[in-house]
Amino acid sequence: MTTSIPKQRSPRNRTLTLSEEDRNRLSPTLITGLPKRPVISPRTGIIHGDCGDWAKLLPPGHVDLLFLDPPYNLDKSFNGKKFARQSIEAYTDWLDSTLHSLKHLLKPTASIYICADWFTSLSVFQAASRHFIVRNRITWEREKGRGAKSNWKNSSEDIWFCTMSQEYTFNVESVKLRRKVIAPYTHATGEPKDWERDKDGNFRDTHPSNLWTDITIPFWSMPENTDHPTQKSEKLVAKIVLASTNSDDFVFDPFLGSGTTSVVSKKLGRRCLGIEIDEEYCLLAAKRLESAITNKTIQGFTDGVFWERNTLAKQLTSQEKSSNGSGSRHVAQDLFSLENSHE
Repeated sequence: MTTSIPKQRSPRNRTLTLSEEDRNRLSPTLITGLPKRPVISPRTGIIHGDCGDWAKLLPPGHVDLLFLDPPYNLDKSFNGKKFARQSIEAYTDWLDSTLHSLKHLLKPTASIYICADWFTSLSVFQAASRHFIVRNRITWEREKGRGAKSNWKNSSEDIWFCTMSQEYTFNVESVKLRRKVIAPYTHATGEPKDWERDKDGNFRDTHPSNLWTDITIPFWSMPENTDHPTQKSEKLVAKIVLASTNSDDFVFDPFLGSGTTSVVSKKLGRRCLGIEIDEEYCLLAAKRLESAITNKTIQGFTDGVFWERNTLAKQLTSQEKSSNGSGSRHVAQDLFSLENSHE
């Protein structure tokens, strides 16, 4: 097992870490060791292993949603394991081979989402279009990132949306975004036209677009944050899970990382199998799954809708109103303080 020297952190830092007690307790919960013969029934949980090896043994045609967040085509270190940038042709061939090895696991009605940065996207379209129907490219804004002196700052990433066939799930009503209304049109009677008037402001629940500006990258004051270098936020994955699956559907993530896909699936009532090659990340995922049993909140998803950044106070007000009327809902995470929140 690879363990790193503990970092010195501020007392206010809420980044999730592992103690030796955590490792000893959670290690037995991981699925390890390749089975000697193909698996007949779908498995849920966290596999510590290589997705290429396991894909040959998992049952065909059982996955409703494939969420693929592979190493991007750049130089990156994952807990000491290095992934080196390749030529576009070489990376495209690697991704094509990966998709080919996973394709037989998908149902004919399955959806596929593949994450990428701008350079990796050059390969994703080529490889994905050989296997699936490419339907859209979502671009989401990264708030973090260093400025560049001789280039435009890289502050976005892509997610390619594909399907196996013309028949697939897309729950548009489940992924609406509550946005502030800048120019509120009214009917002749003065009543709001397709928006709602509230003492905290005027809002409209809008249909989701392929440009996401409401995503916050996990950072030190967020309980979901880990030391994984490319961790996706629960809010981002929740949009995909809610849009492209129904309750009890099967979600598969072959590059699980620190477990966001498994955690979100658990919180939203979906079954999930994740595979991760690094044991430390597997254990972080397992620890997060423990918390998801009792904590169903997803930051930025409150009262059945997604919210723009910097709206935590309004989300808490909305949740309060909903609690008074209909019990508990998914609510914004209780952050350290409002000033530290980007939701």
